[in-house]
Amino acid sequence: MPKLHSILETALYVDDLDRAAAFYDSIMGLPVLYADSRMRAYNVSGRSVLLLFVRGATTEPVHTPGGVIPPHDGSGQLHMAFAVAQQELEPWRAHLAAHDVTIEGTSGWKNGGHSLYFRDPDGNLLELATTPGVWDGF
Repeated sequence: MPKLHSILETALYVDDLDRAAAFYDSIMGLPVLYADSRMRAYNVSGRSVLLLFVRGATTEPVHTPGGVIPPHDGSGQLHMAFAVAQQELEPWRAHLAAHDVTIEGTSGWKNGGHSLYFRDPDGNLLELATTPGVWDGF
């Protein structure tokens, strides 16, 4: 069987792209790789890409110079986790509080990791998870 190397992209769907972009730009501090009226692509530590799409704007194929991107979309309160170092968890907690972002939950994991849970402006559940220590091997 061929090998998979990693997850390259994760997509979230938002109702107001400008509002979401302000959150991911200023509060999460992610650099923009690409932006247009339908989506934003963010660099996550040079290791992965977070895509934000306007909800409902990707339900038709997109024709690009390189080919066709099939339709996709998502609804509801989607979830994703950002990996952080253990020593960065408390500074993140303070940073989120300073920006009036409510922490909805915390978890301690059997492997020694910890997680903070909060929401973006569209209700997507974001997690800051210390690594290693959440999953076996991660």
